[in-house]
Amino acid sequence: MAKNTGRGYRVGAVKGRSEFKSGNTWFKRNTANGQIMNGSSQQHKGVRNEK
Repeated sequence: MAKNTGRGYRVGAVKGRSEFKSGNTWFKRNTANGQIMNGSSQQHKGVRNEK
């Protein structure tokens, strides 16, 4: 399980999530059902990138 350190980074991986970039926005996706969860201008911490 991923844990926040309070120092601006996360220890461990976030399971069941992936992210991809479209334009200038990073979108987080639920890998179980493919639903797009949210978008951000910066990468999400501890989330695997899609190829």
